[in-house]
Amino acid sequence: MSKENSRYRWFVVAVFFFFMLLHQTDKLMIGSLQVQISDDFDLNNKQWGLINSGALIVATILYPIWGYLYDRFSRTKLLALASLIWGGTTWLNAIVRTFGGFLATRASTGIDDSSYPGLYTLIADYFGPNLRGKIYGILQLAQPLGYLTGMILALMVAPMIGGWRSIFYITGSLGLVIAVLIYFGVKEMPRGQAEPEFENMPEMQTFKFSWAEAREIFKKKTMWFVFLQGFAGVFPWNVITFFFFAYLEKERGYDANGILFTMAPVILILASGYFIGGALGDFAYKFTNKGRIIVSCVGVLMGALFMYLAITTPIDAKNQFFIFMCLTAVFMPLSSANVIATVYDVTVPEVRSTAQAAEYFIENAGAAFAPIITGLIADMYDLKTAILLICTVAWGLCFFFYLGAIFTIDKDSHDLRAQMADRAKSM
Repeated sequence: MSKENSRYRWFVVAVFFFFMLLHQTDKLMIGSLQVQISDDFDLNNKQWGLINSGALIVATILYPIWGYLYDRFSRTKLLALASLIWGGTTWLNAIVRTFGGFLATRASTGIDDSSYPGLYTLIADYFGPNLRGKIYGILQLAQPLGYLTGMILALMVAPMIGGWRSIFYITGSLGLVIAVLIYFGVKEMPRGQAEPEFENMPEMQTFKFSWAEAREIFKKKTMWFVFLQGFAGVFPWNVITFFFFAYLEKERGYDANGILFTMAPVILILASGYFIGGALGDFAYKFTNKGRIIVSCVGVLMGALFMYLAITTPIDAKNQFFIFMCLTAVFMPLSSANVIATVYDVTVPEVRSTAQAAEYFIENAGAAFAPIITGLIADMYDLKTAILLICTVAWGLCFFFYLGAIFTIDKDSHDLRAQMADRAKSM
């Protein structure tokens, strides 16, 4: 690869990083705005859970559609469209004045939330298997940094500029700007370009979506374990995203400054965990196909342990609570980049968006109801019980699903490499 092309692919990473950072800020800051929005519309926990589940349900329904479109058409143009939709729906969410209107427009923001498979598969055609974990780790730094940015906007900026609606106008406008940048600045790449078997080939064959290859996704045993862990694994993330700030404020007695100075370091540590997980996965992958799965096993097991210790810490032991939350943050994201890389370790390039979308569809099919379930448990008992129960059970299940994948990944990975080698010989 020439120096010019090498520099350009890092430009693409930068563009997608800022797309994800600003999009995640827009998506996740609603958790920090729970008290403000609930007071505005006079909502209880069940209604709040319904609002957040609406967007998740819409995203779930649309994942297969986005995945299919990404494998058939230009991913860059579709990503620009997703960014345009993000901007427009966020504006609508800020305009409405009734609970019904807010519920409907918030649900519409889920349309673009299912747009990530195209981004990840395009990156897979810029970077080979040995680098993908680290690159996905870098990109996924955007999620916790977006969470932190959203928290700052919600807790510090919103009160100064007229409330939560003003913040939505700002983030929606940024979505429109990013749409233009992606449309004119990011180039489409041939599918499979970065696979090692095609390295140094003067011309790439065009691999087109086929239903036969799409059906093969569901015949790979590793993918079934990926689907199962995804179904369970997103529950804790949605619970923490949408309810943790209210838990800190209402049940642990933190004020806005206390929340900010407690959670900001935790989120920064969480951000580093994405890159650490991806880098560890790439390193372990050099020695064994099981490497990424092993790193993921450690992440969910230790994350569950330290979350349990944090939530059960006495309310007056704030330093102890902070330490356990920091340790939770180190391990929580270790599996994230590795799951994406694992999907691409066992699927052919022309159906990778479909494979990723199928995984996200199954994730969200269960997790879309996590906020509602959490709200119901919280109303019956308290937020502490809801968070503790869902996080520890879900991550415990993920650990056992990853153990299953350890026994299947070698065969599925070997089958893909053999298929790529056969294609390279026929060119």
